[in-house]
Amino acid sequence: MVMSFRVSDLQMLLGFVGRSKSGLKHELVTRALQLVQFDCSPELFKKIKELYETRYAKKSSEPVPQPHRPMDPLTMHSTYDRAGTVPRTPLSGPNIDYPVLYGKYLNGLGRLPAKTLKPEVRLVKLPFFNMLDELLKPTELVPQNSEKLQESPCIFALTPRQVELIRNSRELQPGIKAVQVVLRICYSDTSSPQEDQYPPNIAVKVNHSYCSVPGYYPSNKPGVEPKRPCRPINLTHLMYLSSATNRITVTWGNYGKSYSVALYLVRQLTSSELLQRLKTIGVKHPELCKALVKEKLRLDPDSEIATTGVRVSLICPLVKMRLSVPCRAETCAHLQCFDAVFYLQMNEKKPTWTCPVCDKPAPYDQLVIDGLLSKILSECEDADEIEYLVDGSWCPIRAEKERSCSPQCPILVLGPSDASGLLSAPNVNGGGGGGAPGSAGGGGSAAGGVENGKPGADVVDLTLDSSSSSEEEEDEEEEEEDEDEEGPRPKRRCPFQKGLVSAC
Repeated sequence: MVMSFRVSDLQMLLGFVGRSKSGLKHELVTRALQLVQFDCSPELFKKIKELYETRYAKKSSEPVPQPHRPMDPLTMHSTYDRAGTVPRTPLSGPNIDYPVLYGKYLNGLGRLPAKTLKPEVRLVKLPFFNMLDELLKPTELVPQNSEKLQESPCIFALTPRQVELIRNSRELQPGIKAVQVVLRICYSDTSSPQEDQYPPNIAVKVNHSYCSVPGYYPSNKPGVEPKRPCRPINLTHLMYLSSATNRITVTWGNYGKSYSVALYLVRQLTSSELLQRLKTIGVKHPELCKALVKEKLRLDPDSEIATTGVRVSLICPLVKMRLSVPCRAETCAHLQCFDAVFYLQMNEKKPTWTCPVCDKPAPYDQLVIDGLLSKILSECEDADEIEYLVDGSWCPIRAEKERSCSPQCPILVLGPSDASGLLSAPNVNGGGGGGAPGSAGGGGSAAGGVENGKPGADVVDLTLDSSSSSEEEEDEEEEEEDEDEEGPRPKRRCPFQKGLVSAC
């Protein structure tokens, strides 16, 4: 209806709502269509219908010669007119069905009709959201004046089927349904699919309440501004789940960049659901993985270095734990894998989709589970690293065990101490090499004796209690005092016999 208005009709409509009436006809049409889309109040539609009926009532009263008419506009709508739902009214201007256009703009589902076809804004596909319906295609936020803070309203209604989908969906968390109405905002760039990007000073009002927008992540780096995590905004809990119309108002800062908004009905998925889907459709056969290993290790004629093997860790670089579901992106050039379980959980909290091995993009659609490494993990449980060989085979690399003790250190004798805190001398080769147990004199004679014709070695007793050690300290202090008075004394031999237990 608006597209069929003349300049005078457009000026009357814009003046009715207090908007500027100056400009060329295409500017007036664009301004009027924005009113229809973003401010479709009953009074506005009543005025549009009044202007439309007034104009065509006058035109239909004029006699129109029937023969030799060059082109009948009704023939363009003959399919729709056969239904008999609307009168046959010729529309000037673009060929647009009035009832269809009215219904779309009434529900806020249509876009502004453009005179020239141009590429539409596309948003990137989000792995954690399955799109069920497109409620509002990406539509540019157009500033209405020169103010820095702008408001862009939109009105739409859910169909009964969409309401039932939301009501019957399960709850991900208390009060959060799996089926949601989400708002996505991005740059108005048609060159490639756009990621979600919030304009400055953004605020979203649904009906009569403001919706919470994700806050800023604190930055740990000096001189780097905090960044807001841009993700879809869930509007479901503030909407009317009925046939009533919902009004959404986006407040945004107009600082030169152009943004577009879109509304979708989506089903939110969890990391466990994405993992199950990956296990179903994303497993790479072990033979294909083996062929990839051979390709990596194939000798390059132009290379002067021959690679005979490559090591791959069985520890996930994300959490430093053993891999359970080894995966990597098909675009990655390395054989090293990371754990799909933790990778999906981390991107569920903060979506970055970056490979932890090479720091290159690793989106969900490009993830594959390494079937060969999965088989190796089940067969090799006592190693944390393997090596792939040129023929595609592999061998485990086990950590070196602790070196066994060798008798290169002084020998210790570990055993119960006697009453004086000294150890009894062991009987070597059945020979009597010391005094009776419990005898201090026996211990002294053992220290000064020989075994098998060899002098005895000094033995350190590690079982002495704190009392004996304190007594030794007092003796040492007394010896030092005597030493100062009488001069240095000869060193005492340790009263222990040669033992057999290594100290290392």
